[in-house]
Amino acid sequence: MIRAYRPADCEAVLALWARAAAVAHAFLSPEFLAQERMDIREVYLPNAETWVWEEGGAVAGFVSLVGSEVGGLFVDPACQRRGIGRALIEQARALRGALDVEVFELNGQGRAFYAALGFVIAARSIHEATGFVLVRMRLEGGENNGQWSTVNCQWGREKIIVDG
Repeated sequence: MIRAYRPADCEAVLALWARAAAVAHAFLSPEFLAQERMDIREVYLPNAETWVWEEGGAVAGFVSLVGSEVGGLFVDPACQRRGIGRALIEQARALRGALDVEVFELNGQGRAFYAALGFVIAARSIHEATGFVLVRMRLEGGENNGQWSTVNCQWGREKIIVDG
């Protein structure tokens, strides 16, 4: 089930992020990932609107929104390919309509996931801290006020960014 993030979820979200980032961002240095983990705890989670997928009392995925930007979407690797990520994006789209996300170009699985949901490439840039290429992808809101009418999920991944 999807529910709002609570501060008590912080350690579970950080542990899930570390497991998922080890797979999706294996090309990033351990030092960079350690700094990201600290930033997630101290900057991103307190400033983003975050929703979690809870299953059996455990957090299995989360999406963090900063405005219409998907700042982070991560699903525990043990729970992937069950519709959790799709359901979390559906939740984000229901709240915001059009969505934007930045994905490392080397994260092929993440780019393919977003493309399968209808996101299209809008721009490319260089991530300053790592030198890797970021791909900005956009999903338009549509005429149904951001609601997906064709998604049939039994249930329901990327880097957290805060501009400013």
